[in-house]
Amino acid sequence: MEIRLIATQIGDRLKYDTSVNEINRVGQSILKVRKESFANDSITSVRAQEVYNWIMTLGKTSLTKEERNKRLVKFCMELAPDEQKGSISEFLIANGCDYNAVNKDHLNEFYSRNYHPEIIRHSKKLFLQQNYFHSVFESAKAFNYSVKQKAQSDKDGQDLMMSAFSLNGVLKLNFGMTETERNVQDGVKFLSGGLMRAVRNPTAHEPALDWPINKQECLDFLSMISFLFHQLDKSIYYNG
Repeated sequence: MEIRLIATQIGDRLKYDTSVNEINRVGQSILKVRKESFANDSITSVRAQEVYNWIMTLGKTSLTKEERNKRLVKFCMELAPDEQKGSISEFLIANGCDYNAVNKDHLNEFYSRNYHPEIIRHSKKLFLQQNYFHSVFESAKAFNYSVKQKAQSDKDGQDLMMSAFSLNGVLKLNFGMTETERNVQDGVKFLSGGLMRAVRNPTAHEPALDWPINKQECLDFLSMISFLFHQLDKSIYYNG
């Protein structure tokens, strides 16, 4: 693992997105080492130097490779804003950090939900990067697109869901002959419309910092969208 390069580059990438106090707080709580100082004439930012010192200290501490990787990834991901998590994780992997091994438990938690294949396709990578906001957003967008295609509709978002899954809509979940069947149809309509109103619309218009989504919320949101994808799979297009 190219620890010196990682220490220099991570510090440079994060110097505008955090504070010295935050760097030291995260370093103490996650890296669990006694920080030392390391001279580097190419670093001119105090915050970049602090990140460099923490990572270099971790690099010289006697730990197993797996434990060092685990602490390094958690440190970097905790400091990184959502829009940088993806590029930083790719950088760590490219420079010898076994990111997938570190995130083994994270991945198991994701797969334990038995998500619809579309959720896995659109959200797994973002979830592993701890980019929970965009993991949910991409799955909500994918569901909207799939409904739009199957309903052959020009509508979008909440209007699309309320139209396509209505009792008079083109996506039929059942025959609609009994009160129970009609309630099921209405239920999926309102859940789908609610998803668009509660998730897709806010995430499309709000910065991630203004509406943070934690891991548990992300898993729960994805479970809801997965359920709706399965309902969409069962639906029949009928424009009678």
